[in-house]
Amino acid sequence: MQGLDPFDGEQGQDTVFRDVIFLALAGFVAVVLLLLPHLHPPKEAEAAVQSPGNVIVEIRWPDELDADIDLWVEAPGDVPVGYSNKGGTIFNLLRDDLGQRGDTTALNYEISYSRGVPSGEYTINVHLYRNSGGYASIPVNVSVSLKARTNESARRVLATELLLEREGEERTAFRFSLDREGRLLRESVHDLPKPLRSG
Repeated sequence: MQGLDPFDGEQGQDTVFRDVIFLALAGFVAVVLLLLPHLHPPKEAEAAVQSPGNVIVEIRWPDELDADIDLWVEAPGDVPVGYSNKGGTIFNLLRDDLGQRGDTTALNYEISYSRGVPSGEYTINVHLYRNSGGYASIPVNVSVSLKARTNESARRVLATELLLEREGEERTAFRFSLDREGRLLRESVHDLPKPLRSG
């Protein structure tokens, strides 16, 4: 009596075919399982990125406008910081936007950060340096965010919109005071003009 060879005939071919398909499917599932954690990083990794400054001042104006608007900030006991003096003891101007000149993006914005939150009065001004498009008025959004401690997230405490109408115009968006704990004193907020550009 002859022994049966499992690889003879149709039954043997079916077994080999099933084994190859099963191994290919198992390999595919293993690759997918190995890649899955890398497709969606954990949420806490995204939330770990925090802004470097304590007082963050930003201005934005419409991206399609070719206008150079400057942000000027002054911290208590420090010099005004703007395009011609980009750093003081407390504030630094991180972006000086010239409108559409020499810009790789269409975004129109400037931003300043402080190192620390000394108590006293802060002044935030905007200045229309150049109006290349000859616009009748340019709306500028100004916002101030604050984080008293390094491990906190910044939260917006002040926001407004100003209209600038002529080259050379400088307007005070905010004057406000912070206490020794780095908290905004709401009753101190006003917009009485204080020129910073010449200061």
